[in-house]
Amino acid sequence: MKRFPYLLTGILVVIWLLLNGSVSAGHILLGTSLAVMLMLAAAQLRPVFPRVRRLHEAVILIFVVLTDIVRSNIGVGRIVLGLTGGRETHSGFVDIPLQMRDPHGLSILAAIVTATPGTAWAGLSEDGSVLTLHVLDLVDHQHWIDTIQQRYEAPLMRIFE
Repeated sequence: MKRFPYLLTGILVVIWLLLNGSVSAGHILLGTSLAVMLMLAAAQLRPVFPRVRRLHEAVILIFVVLTDIVRSNIGVGRIVLGLTGGRETHSGFVDIPLQMRDPHGLSILAAIVTATPGTAWAGLSEDGSVLTLHVLDLVDHQHWIDTIQQRYEAPLMRIFE
């Protein structure tokens, strides 16, 4: 175990005390003991710890993702309401080659893709080199490849690798 999660342990103790409705010495001792044992056991399940290299990149990425989520909500809303200007929409799958190998970066990429309306993470190849993405309104495969690689994967690689 490299680092002990003191903050999470403290939060678990507070939750224990709130659930029991008591701040007695016995509950504090029992809650602290349980929280420490839980954290020690959970630490064994996590083989790789994240190493955030450039925190400012993460802040920028958050704003990019929030902007994309708002734009996607508007786009999906227009499709659902039939406001496409007579244009037919076609959903489909896109295979996107990935260079990122960090499991934390991949999990955040999965969260970003899933949180963005109109897209869904459909799968990852066995070796982790190809992401299969389902897109609600698939017009151009290359647009989606460029979007994922440039807007999300590149910043995540700068943050985690």
